Amino acid sequence: MNLINILKPPKVQGQQLTDKEKRWADTLAQGIVSVKDIIAPAAIEVDFDYIKVGSTYWRTLFVVGYPRYVQANWLSPLINFEHTLEIALYQYPVEAKGVLDDLRRKITEMEATMSSDIQHGHVLDPTVQAALEDAQVLQEELVKGQERFFQFGLYVSIPADSIEELNTVSKQVESTMGALLLVPKHATLQMEDAFKTTLPQATDHLYITRNMDTTSLATTFPFTSSSLTSNTGIMYGINEHNGSLVIFDRFSQENANSVIFAKSGSGKSYLVKLEALRSLMFGAEIIVIDPEEEYKNLCDSIGGEYISFDFNSPIKINPFDLSGVYEEGENELGLKILSLHGFFKVILGTLSPGEDAVLDRALVAAYKARGITPDPATQKNEPPLVEDLYKALLGMEEEQAQGIADRLEKFVKGSLIGIFNQQSNLDIRNTFTVFSIKNLEEELRPIAIYLILDHIWTRIKNDIRKRILIVDEAWYMMQHPDRATFMYSIAKRARKYYLGLTTITQDVEDFLNTDYGKAIVTNSSIQILLKQSPAAIDRIADVFYLTEGERHLLLAADIGEGIFFAGANHVAIRVIASDDEHLLVTTNPEELMNIKKQAEEKEAGFSKT
Repeated sequence: MNLINILKPPKVQGQQLTDKEKRWADTLAQGIVSVKDIIAPAAIEVDFDYIKVGSTYWRTLFVVGYPRYVQANWLSPLINFEHTLEIALYQYPVEAKGVLDDLRRKITEMEATMSSDIQHGHVLDPTVQAALEDAQVLQEELVKGQERFFQFGLYVSIPADSIEELNTVSKQVESTMGALLLVPKHATLQMEDAFKTTLPQATDHLYITRNMDTTSLATTFPFTSSSLTSNTGIMYGINEHNGSLVIFDRFSQENANSVIFAKSGSGKSYLVKLEALRSLMFGAEIIVIDPEEEYKNLCDSIGGEYISFDFNSPIKINPFDLSGVYEEGENELGLKILSLHGFFKVILGTLSPGEDAVLDRALVAAYKARGITPDPATQKNEPPLVEDLYKALLGMEEEQAQGIADRLEKFVKGSLIGIFNQQSNLDIRNTFTVFSIKNLEEELRPIAIYLILDHIWTRIKNDIRKRILIVDEAWYMMQHPDRATFMYSIAKRARKYYLGLTTITQDVEDFLNTDYGKAIVTNSSIQILLKQSPAAIDRIADVFYLTEGERHLLLAADIGEGIFFAGANHVAIRVIASDDEHLLVTTNPEELMNIKKQAEEKEAGFSKT
C-alpha cells in the first residue's frame, strides 16, 4: 500500500466522497507542496505588545514626532545601534497643488489664532509662531519649485530571544531615539501589521506618516556608515560600525597592493596569514619573506614550500639572473644592470660617482664575458656570477676598481663565500612559498631580502599569474635609499604583472620618514591600521588624516582591531577566524606550544599502536 492510500480517509463501500473530503484527501496526500511551507516558522503568537515568530520575540515602534531641524547623518545613532534592528523608511510623494492649498489654509488659521491672541492681550504661543514661520518658508520654496513635498514614515522592529531582553533593548532604542528628538510609540494591538511593515516587502500596513520636504527627507537616507561588502573577494573581518562583513577583492582596485602598520602583538601577522590562507583558496599564489619564522606552521600545515635562506641552505640565488622576457621598447639587460647597481650599493655601501661608473663598466664586462649583450637572443646564456664581476674589476686599470674588488672579496674568497656566488637552483612551483631569513646575521638580512625580492621579481615577469607577495618587517628595506627605491619600483609596477604587494611593519617612523615609504602607501589601494603606540600615533594620524575619534580607536584597540582603508572608504574592523583557521595562523607562543605538544602526543600514540 502506498503513502497516498494510507493518508486518504476510509471510504465506506458504495459511498462517494464529498468535494470537501476530496480536497482534504488531496492535500494530505501531497504533503508539503510550496516554499512557504518550508520557510514558515513553527508558530506565530501575536500579543498586544509583541509578536513571537518561532522562538524570536519582536516589538515594533513607529515614530509620531520629529525634530524641527535635522542635518546629514542625524539618524546615525539609530542606524548603527549596537543591537540588531529592522528599520523601515517609507517615502510618499505628494502633489504640490494639494499641499499648497493645505498650507495656505493652515497659514491662514495660524495667523488668525495669533491675531486673536494679540487682540485679547494673550501671550503668543511660541510653537504656533515657529510653525507659522516654517509653513511660510515651505510655501515660498514650493511655489518657486525649490522643494517637493513628501510624507515620511519611520518604523523600527526589535528582535530578542526573550521578553526580558526585548524590554531591555526596547528601552535602549527608545532612549536613543529620544536623544534624537524622535517620539516613538509602541504599535500596541497592531503588532502583526507593524511587523509586516518592517519586512522587506515595501508594504506599509500602518501608514503613520509625517509631512517632510525634499531637503529634510534627504537627511533620512541611511548612508551613515561605510560598507565594504562586495560580491567577490575574501572576508577580512567584521565592520564594527554596523556588524556587516568586510569582504573585499584587492585585485578589483587600480592596484592590488596593501600596507599594514601596527605595533608588536596587535595581530598584524595573524591578519596577513589569514588573508593569505583565504586568498590561496581563491587561486592566488602566495610568496612570503619571513624574517622571524612566523609562517612556518602555516606553510607546513598546507603543504607549502619553506625555504630557509642561510649559509647552510642548498638553495642558492644568483643576483645576475635575467628574466629572459623581451618586451617591446625595454632593454632587459640595461634594467637588470640598474637593479644590480642598487644591490651592490646595499652590499658595498655608498659609492662615489667615479666608483659607480667603474661598477657599471664592470657589470657590462661580466655579462659580455658570458656572451650576453642587449640582444635578447644572447640573454638565454648562463648568467655571470659575483666572481665574474670580481675578476672584471681586477682587470681594470682604475684605482677605484681595485677598491670595489677589495670590498667584494669576502663574498668571493672570504667568510661569505658561496651565499651569493653560485648559479640559482631555485624554481618556485608551489602555490605557497616562504623564504625565511631568520638564521642570517642582522647585517645580512637587508641584502638577502633585496636578493630574494629581485629573484622573485625576475620570475614574476617570466610567468604572469595571480600572486600576492608578502614582505614582513618591510622597514628593513626602507633604511637605505637604494633598497627603498627597489621596493617602490615593485609597488609601482606590480599591477602590470598581476601582483599584489603586501608590506608589513611595526616601525612606522623608519617606513614613513622616506619619500619612497610614503609613495608605497600612496600606491597601495588597501591600508590597514591596527593598534598603535602613543609614540607613533601622531605620525600615523598625519599621513592618513585620522580624526580624533580614529586616533583614540587605534590607541585603545584590542588585538585584531583597527581601521581598514579601501580606496575612498574606511571602516573600523575586527578580524575574525574560524577555529580551524585560528590553529593555522595563531602566533601566540602558548597556543603554539600546546599545538606542538598535542601533535607530539598524537604521534606518540600512533607509534605505540
